[in-house]
Amino acid sequence: MNATVSLVAKVPETLQESLKNYLESHPDWNQDRVLTAALCLFLLQNGDSDRRAARVYLETLFHHC
Repeated sequence: MNATVSLVAKVPETLQESLKNYLESHPDWNQDRVLTAALCLFLLQNGDSDRRAARVYLETLFHHC
């Protein structure tokens, strides 16, 4: 992947707890990887035809960082 930027987001506590539980049982994933995949998938499903989003999504899923 290319350069990265940091984001600050407020999420419901129940969502954060679910993410924490997921990450505890999937040590090859981290918060950044999950959020990157989720954002890419949202963009792809909602009309963003930018191939860069698809590339980042696939890299995030298949390249273990």
